[in-house]
Amino acid sequence: MRYGYWLPVFGGWLRNVANEGMETSWNYVSRLARRSEEIGFDLTLIAELNLNDIKGPEAPSLDAWSTAAALAAVTKKLELMVAVRPTFHNPALLAKQAANIDHISGGRVALNVVSSWWAEEARKYGVHFDQHDDRYARTSEWLDVVDQAWKRDHVSYHGNYYRVDDLVLQPKPVSRPRPVIYAGGESEAAKNLISQKCDAYVMHGDPPEKIAPKIQDLSARRAKWGLPRMQFGVAGYAVVRETEKEAQDEVRRITDVKQNAAGYENYQQWLANTQLEQRVSLEDYSVSNRGLRSGLVGTAEQVAERIAEFEKAGVDLLLLQFSPQLEEMENFANLVINAGSKALAHAV
Repeated sequence: MRYGYWLPVFGGWLRNVANEGMETSWNYVSRLARRSEEIGFDLTLIAELNLNDIKGPEAPSLDAWSTAAALAAVTKKLELMVAVRPTFHNPALLAKQAANIDHISGGRVALNVVSSWWAEEARKYGVHFDQHDDRYARTSEWLDVVDQAWKRDHVSYHGNYYRVDDLVLQPKPVSRPRPVIYAGGESEAAKNLISQKCDAYVMHGDPPEKIAPKIQDLSARRAKWGLPRMQFGVAGYAVVRETEKEAQDEVRRITDVKQNAAGYENYQQWLANTQLEQRVSLEDYSVSNRGLRSGLVGTAEQVAERIAEFEKAGVDLLLLQFSPQLEEMENFANLVINAGSKALAHAV
């Protein structure tokens, strides 16, 4: 299993807890990223929103791409999965930027392609907002241009959304045949596109028994295109404590919606502009990306057993959220990630 985490570009992940002790700053995320690769984490996902959908639109949030470029220069082995929304980025220019950051990092850049959902954010920033299936049609063309720019020279492409003539991009990315492209989505349009044009499928949190058929479905779609196996990632919010009661007490604390609800209106917009397979609960509102549904809550032994179930289901990557991030990541790394290697060393 590979272990990744969401970089706290919004100053936290809990919609009901106003202050999580996670400063929205370069100093905090830089310290976090550098420490994370020392304690066993493989990847960080750098989300892209110009407004803060967790703490409310008036709260600060960090820019994804300038943050990624800076992290590329101060980390050594951490994979940088940077979110990118086609409606906010010209594909040829983004391909150029990503290739440059890939060189800065020594081949550690990946994309997380996200079709925009927040209509109000797009309006505030002067960006056109497509309806759901139109967003995926645009994303399909966007991916074509980026892929060809990374692999070929003198690229010409004439689509409904994008046009380039005799595009030349040098230097090419370090990563071969290209940086990994992750994407997620639960609509038919999303799954068909991802299985054909992406390298990895990332899913909202769900228990292993619900994740397994999703992996089987995407794998079957992938096989129809004659393409190699995809990677599969799942979101999760982790709470590891000495006792199960302590872990459940923490869950009750963070899902108390009465504490703070500044982001609820934005959450309603997200629901209105997505096509999810399942109903959304108050717990799903409290912790983003259905993180609590993954069931990574309990003692270290219980969480390790749950991770083994995800591995059996075909999951390659866990994309975790913690609060407060630095302290909880240290705890998770010590009790879960590194526990197996420590036990093996002790046995020898």
